Amino acid sequence: MMIEPWHWLVLGMILIIAEMFLPTFASLWFGIAAIIVALLAWLLPLSILWQVIIWLSLSVIMALAWFKYIKPLSVDRTKAGLGGSVIIGETGMIVVKPQPEKLGKVRFSVPIVGADEWLCRTRDEVVEVGDRVTVIDITGNELIVSPTKTLKP
Repeated sequence: MMIEPWHWLVLGMILIIAEMFLPTFASLWFGIAAIIVALLAWLLPLSILWQVIIWLSLSVIMALAWFKYIKPLSVDRTKAGLGGSVIIGETGMIVVKPQPEKLGKVRFSVPIVGADEWLCRTRDEVVEVGDRVTVIDITGNELIVSPTKTLKP
């Protein structure tokens, strides 16, 4: 049986389509490698052995590159979906001053548990807009904050 370039193209498309139903990016790289082999087989007279070797090599190289270099760049650092206790100890800046009858707002430099601004209040401490505060407790959807202690020389 002779493998034609369009066979590689069909195999590549099937693997890429199968990726939609699989939870990893593994078959995507095998599919892309198969499409590249199809293009090479149309341009160059390659034997079956070389086609398979090129396909396997490209598949392994692309899969390793994905898991080693590309996937770590997409790590979610927002802590979304985690319990509220992960926010305790985080430091933010007051953007709306909390008052006894009105909640304030604290903004974090990186979104925490899915949001970068949270309603907040203090425990009998006075904070102003622009002050750095640390989360010390959570009450419902409100954060209890305290002024961040700065080290003085």
